Amino acid sequence: MRLLVLFLAVPIIEIALFIQVGGLIGLWPTLAIVILTAIAGTALMRSQGAHAWAEVQRSFSEMRDPTRPLAHGVMILVAGMLLLTPGFFTDSLGLLLLIPGVRDAVMRQVARHVTVTNVGAGASMRREAHRPPYADGVIDGEYIVTEEDRTARAPVDLPPELDDDTPRRPGRGSGWTRH
Repeated sequence: MRLLVLFLAVPIIEIALFIQVGGLIGLWPTLAIVILTAIAGTALMRSQGAHAWAEVQRSFSEMRDPTRPLAHGVMILVAGMLLLTPGFFTDSLGLLLLIPGVRDAVMRQVARHVTVTNVGAGASMRREAHRPPYADGVIDGEYIVTEEDRTARAPVDLPPELDDDTPRRPGRGSGWTRH
């Protein structure tokens, strides 16, 4: 229900603001302000987005909790979408979200309504833990050549280094590959 009210209220607010501002300063200055805020907001979003991405990478490399920089990055993206939407109300909200203190306040407000119930490692770590030993295409094994194998073997012209029947030691090659 709140989302429906939001979808109805935002366009009504924008239309009312366009009428008020356009009546005060005229059509062309009003359109110029909308275009300039979109351009300035896009530039601010790109610079702050790059800063937020660098902070996310730094938190991962330093093994710190990346929640704050990730939340800031998401809010910067939302700010960019708001700034690209024509209108004074959405531009105001977008510019507010580009202020780090405002993003921190929004994050604190949202954190009051969020409960963490489970924390776990990434899926790639689970796959690695349950990976079968042959998943990388290599199967280690040993073999013994019996007399039956020697007599049943079809005559094949093998190079001398592969034709001996001595068991292979690690590091000497398996006989299946050439070095």
